[in-house]
Amino acid sequence: MVNLDKKRVSPVKIGSVTYPNPIWLASGTVAFGAELSEILDLNMLGGIVLKGTTLEPREGNPPPRLVETPSGLLNAIGLQNPGVEGLIKDKLPFLKQFKVPVILNIAGKHEDEYVSIVQRVAEEAEVQGYELNLSCPNVENGLDLGTDPQWVESVVKKVKKVAGNVPVLAKITPNVTRITDLSKAAENGGADAISLINTLVGMAFNTHTQQPILANKIGGLSGPAIRPVAIRMVYQVRQTTSLPIVGMGGIMNQHDVDEFYIAGADCVQLGTLNFVDIHQLRSLINTAQS
Repeated sequence: MVNLDKKRVSPVKIGSVTYPNPIWLASGTVAFGAELSEILDLNMLGGIVLKGTTLEPREGNPPPRLVETPSGLLNAIGLQNPGVEGLIKDKLPFLKQFKVPVILNIAGKHEDEYVSIVQRVAEEAEVQGYELNLSCPNVENGLDLGTDPQWVESVVKKVKKVAGNVPVLAKITPNVTRITDLSKAAENGGADAISLINTLVGMAFNTHTQQPILANKIGGLSGPAIRPVAIRMVYQVRQTTSLPIVGMGGIMNQHDVDEFYIAGADCVQLGTLNFVDIHQLRSLINTAQS
């Protein structure tokens, strides 16, 4: 039996870093923290995972990029971001005023880009984690590469060599037959933790025009609709690894958080909730204060 009262407030140790509590904010839903800091005390968070960063700036996909679905949100943002140099110059300095651990989400077209981003950040800034986005469904080749265990293991191994003492978290795709193949690959590569799940691949049509609503045609589905899938995958991965698991996928209240803990997650990330109910978000953060 999981002691939920203890789990809700316990610090979480991943690699060399101890995060103050198990409530983190998920990448892609809080940008780089500045806007959210106006309505939320970032110092109360266990961690904040920044918007996915690539080597070069990206404009992302053309609009429409968001579609609301029953119990979910379909997005195809396409990793819009200022690139690693913009991150270092314009985004990370703002977060120095807070004590919240900063986890940098990284995406690349190939293995060397992941390595280059980590090396560049290590030269100029201090972060408390690298979350490798190995599973983005709405950028070119992102899904295909992320389903290959050999590629996952190779990327993690190369990043670990240059990450120093900073923990490396592997965010793996749920769009596979056996999620444990990818989690084992990440562990074999030296990952300090497994983040799951990323979004499920989805699509929506305008029935009047009979055309896809998203300009990118397909996108990633998040929100409560995917939570049972996330719970199942966290449970399955927990049966095969002792690594810390960072669970996410449709968390909307304390019941949902607790369900992830019971399934085997050590901490959780809140994503779509950030767009829906700031009061519930505050309540979950308050619960995590010991």
